[in-house]
Formats: sequence, structure tokens, C-alpha cells
Amino acid sequence: MTSTTEVYKAQELLYELKIGDVMIRRVITVEPGTRMRDFKNLMRDNRISGTPVVEDGKLAGIVSIEDLIRALEQRDMDAPVSQFMTTQLHTVDEHDSVGRALKKFAQTRVGRLPVVDEQGGLVGIITPDDVTRGVLKALQNAYHEEEVRRYRASHIFEDIASDKTSLVLRYNVPLRDFDQAGRASSQLKQTLNRLGIHPRIVRRVAIVSYEAEMNIVIHSTTGGTLVGEVTPTAISLLAVDQGPGIPDIKLAQQPGFSTAPDWIREMGFGAGMGLANIKSVADDMHVTSLVGEGTKLTAVIYLNPSEGKAE
Repeated sequence: MTSTTEVYKAQELLYELKIGDVMIRRVITVEPGTRMRDFKNLMRDNRISGTPVVEDGKLAGIVSIEDLIRALEQRDMDAPVSQFMTTQLHTVDEHDSVGRALKKFAQTRVGRLPVVDEQGGLVGIITPDDVTRGVLKALQNAYHEEEVRRYRASHIFEDIASDKTSLVLRYNVPLRDFDQAGRASSQLKQTLNRLGIHPRIVRRVAIVSYEAEMNIVIHSTTGGTLVGEVTPTAISLLAVDQGPGIPDIKLAQQPGFSTAPDWIREMGFGAGMGLANIKSVADDMHVTSLVGEGTKLTAVIYLNPSEGKAE
């Protein structure tokens, strides 16, 4: 993943990761009657700066090094921690996102947050360092999984024995559903990225598939299909629709020529650049059409740059 991608992924993980995924579950605790002297020894032996105070399984307070300092100043080390502990508690739920925990850290300026269940029982504790470690570990796992997926996908044809091997991806394109327009080309692009196809090739395929998909959405009468076929040497796209057809294919390929109605133009579609854009990026394009029946468009983009057009 690129550095920009990692930043975006880290931001996503702040809301995808749950506090329960990164918190410390084995928490050192004390009871309200524990003496401050014993709490001091507990801190020293475990190298901690504070701990939850639990009574009958319920969170009763938090005692910290600041409380220990007050006890030392008052020379009252035999007093119970309940006398010095903080009872105005800020807690989080283990099902909350780590992003919510970070927000609460910023608001309260505390160094640790007890994690409680629905009954108020203590189930863990979380610090900003726990969040950082959790996000970094999740990023590392995501990067590794992505690399494995790309490697397996890019070698998908190597272990298959056949005279002709291809991966066929078929998408249904609904009639004039502008809310879903671009879904097929977006999913195709995502799949090609996961297959490890070079980004320059993916961008060209994305242009072809999007323009072909929009032509179906705008001009067909019943919708159509967009089919991508991936082979070891090329990506072929087939767009088929049932519709009015194209009376003059050569004229339809001229930039700016469009038969789209005014209401579609007002929506920002049908500028008459679809076929021209496809022709400019595809290595091969062929259109057949019958008036009153429909149109079939095929386009090919070679995976070897020496066989096709430059970007």
C-alpha cells in the first residue's frame, strides 16, 4: 500500500477496530480497602502508574500515582485507597470504536480508560498506546493480506492447464438507474486492482467500461450487460443493450454528437463523448448496431504495453 493509502486505511481502522480488539484484558486491580502502602508496592512491582478499584466485580474508582503523592504528602499511607481514589469515572464500552476512545482521551485528558460491560463490570483497560499498537498491527495485517491476495491473483493463470484460459466478469446494467450508474465499472475496476493488473491498464479499462455502461443506462430501452474477459494477454470488454440502435455509427463516434434527450443532458450526462473516449484509450474497438434492436460494442486493451496504445 502507498503512504496515502495507509493514511486512509488508518483512518478507517479508527472506526472499524473495536476497543475490545486492542484493550488489555488482564487488568491489575485493587479493592477499596487496599492500603495506599500496598498500592505503592503494587505499582513498583508491576511498573504501572494506576489501576482500577473494583468491589464485588463492579468498577468503584481509579487510583493513580497522583493519589499516591497526595497520600505521601498527608503521611497517610495506611489509609484505604477508597479515601484517595477518583470516583468520577470516564469509561468506554468494549464494543465502541477505538476512534471513540481517542476522542474521550482528548476530552478528558486521562491516561487510561476502564472498559466496562453492559452491567458495569470491568472487562479491561485501554490507553492511547494500546490504540496505536492495535492500529499498527491491523495495518500490518491488512498490508500482508493485500500482498498475498495480489500475488495469488496475478498468478491465477499460471497453474491452470488449458488451451485457452480466461476469467469472465459479467454485470447487469439497469435501464436509466442513475443512482446505480457506474456500479458495474467500479466493481470491474476493483476486481482488476485485486488481480494485480497494472494501474495504467486499469485506468484505461475503467474509462472504457464506464463510458460503455453509461451508454447502456442512457440509450437502452430494457437495460443491458457489461462483460469483461481477462486473459493472460488482454482484457476484452463487451457491452450489449436492446434499444433504438445507432443509425450512423461513424457519425456517433464524432466527439460531441449525441442523441440523448434534453432532460438527460440537464443531469450532466449524454455529452456525446462516450464512443470517442472509448476509441481514444482502447487498442481495438468495434461497434455493431441494428436500428430498433440494439447495439453491441467490443473493446480490447492489451496487457503488454508494446502491443497496444500508450497511456
